[in-house]
Amino acid sequence: MHIRYGYDIEIQCEQDLPSILMLDIHPDRRPDITQPDTMTVTALAGGENCPTETYLDSFGNICRRATLPPGGARISAHGVLHDSGFPDAAPVETAIVPPEALPADTLGFLLGSRYCETDQLTSMAWQMFGHMPPGGAQVQAICDFVHGHIRFDYKAARSKRTAAEAFAEGVGVCRDYAHLAITLCRCMNVPARYCTGYLGDIGVPADPQPMDFSAWFEVFLDGRWFAFDARHNRPRIGRIVMARGRDATDVPFFHSFGPHLLTHFSVVTAEILGERFPQTAENRRDHWQSIIRIRGAG
Repeated sequence: MHIRYGYDIEIQCEQDLPSILMLDIHPDRRPDITQPDTMTVTALAGGENCPTETYLDSFGNICRRATLPPGGARISAHGVLHDSGFPDAAPVETAIVPPEALPADTLGFLLGSRYCETDQLTSMAWQMFGHMPPGGAQVQAICDFVHGHIRFDYKAARSKRTAAEAFAEGVGVCRDYAHLAITLCRCMNVPARYCTGYLGDIGVPADPQPMDFSAWFEVFLDGRWFAFDARHNRPRIGRIVMARGRDATDVPFFHSFGPHLLTHFSVVTAEILGERFPQTAENRRDHWQSIIRIRGAG
């Protein structure tokens, strides 16, 4: 299947505004792009294009440096990406890797971070989930708890809410679900990392809310990373990762070094009608194995 994705964002500022943009598709998914999504940064006053400089951060995400001119700029890109059309794997029978056997590059995702205070939630996490066999079923139990504990409310969004605060308040948006689930996983010695990207309403009823970028998380089990989503709490089709990090601190789509005002923001993620599942022997096998895992999760 193919997914059309993109964004239009307008930022107003009164002075030159040095910025870092994290809006590019992650390098892991760039080979799947079939129609390039070239970013344009255009001055709102005068219409000139603003140059950008690309680099990779310490987590392997694509970042762009740009200086928005006085008056601000419009930032936009639209592309098409090929996706398998398969739902997320549901690794309920997958085993945990003990800390002493974890690859070195996963160890940082066991530690507390700005929005994930493992020190405050470890005792509670072990009381709630310590009796379970460690692994995929335990992670799913954490997602089930977070999904039921937090009430989704856009009006309650707060950029500085931490995992412990989300637990105490019981309300939030997708980043709060992710932060709390990540924290509880780390408390149980499961490496967990924060993800941001596109997630369209593919294979599910359309959400009447305006489309936004989404946040979910990935855990390291049995030698690989698996996607989990405590907000939706069901396998989904068509996740497109933009960036990964310890928490939302590492992956803001727009980071500025000065005052500014967000005046327009729109995101699109939609399936282009066509064959969803490529009919090869390998893909058919992987698809049915995925379905079996999902059904095993209930």
